[in-house]
Amino acid sequence: MSTRPSELIVIALGGNALLRKGESGTFEEQYENVKKTAKILADLVERGYRLIITHGNGPQVGATLLRHDAGEKLYRVPALPMDVCGSETQGFIGYMIQQALGNELRRRSINKNVITIITRVLVDEKDPAFKNPTKPVGPFYTREEAEKIKQEHPEYVFKEDKARSGWRRVVPSPNPIKILEADAIKALVSNGFIVVASGGGGIPVIDTDEGIRGVDAVIDKDLAGERLASLVRADRFIILTDIDAAYINFGKQDQKKIEKIRAEELKQYVEEGHFAEGSMLPKVLAAIRFIENNGKEAIIAELDQLIDAIDGKAGTHVLP
Repeated sequence: MSTRPSELIVIALGGNALLRKGESGTFEEQYENVKKTAKILADLVERGYRLIITHGNGPQVGATLLRHDAGEKLYRVPALPMDVCGSETQGFIGYMIQQALGNELRRRSINKNVITIITRVLVDEKDPAFKNPTKPVGPFYTREEAEKIKQEHPEYVFKEDKARSGWRRVVPSPNPIKILEADAIKALVSNGFIVVASGGGGIPVIDTDEGIRGVDAVIDKDLAGERLASLVRADRFIILTDIDAAYINFGKQDQKKIEKIRAEELKQYVEEGHFAEGSMLPKVLAAIRFIENNGKEAIIAELDQLIDAIDGKAGTHVLP
């Protein structure tokens, strides 16, 4: 696949870029993983690509909520709302990527600055998701603990996770509409910066008569990544995960890897229910949306195969 030096790519890093299976989540573990990821990203910069990087924050925001919860119980330090916790994780994950990628570029004598933008994502306060919270966040509780918290916070919704014998708070996962910092991101990219933005799906906000206000919700990171990629008119949108591609009949004897497919055909597979709601489905939907918004190519691939995916040798390639 040919390379155009000015090509702009939005890369959505999956959880394995930050935290691997079996790890406890120390800063040292996460930073070592980010350093490995930075080497792969630096290879793309060396080829002449312009990059915008986005990332997940599921485990990190869950841990942040736990810290706030413990701080309030043990030391009477007020816990902060979820939108603020989201901004905290955007900051420290952005810092890790900024530092690791900046150091790797410096080692290669590449004069490029990496910058993190704390990103807000506009959602519709009338989105149906607000009436049907489904996204679990934070720790597991017993029924008694959940009921006690509910007394203190009547607005909270809890659902039982029978598979793991506990109750968890669930929050809405509304559809992303607009990246509020899109113009700033575009200006930075046009001036040669590598930008880290919309981490964890961005901070969900609504537009009210009193101004922009954060809400307790979690936006899917891949769908938010698509909004970002479309708004900045990226040439390609790449979703990286721990699976090498999208499959039909995944996990069955007749599973089949999807290598190259048109968005319309992929939509048919979505309607047939081939993709799991909590894992591959949002990635596939994000890829389809990017193409429908005049994107040239969306790729779903494994992190370690990023270079091969760029070259058309790995992953699932979604085309107009």
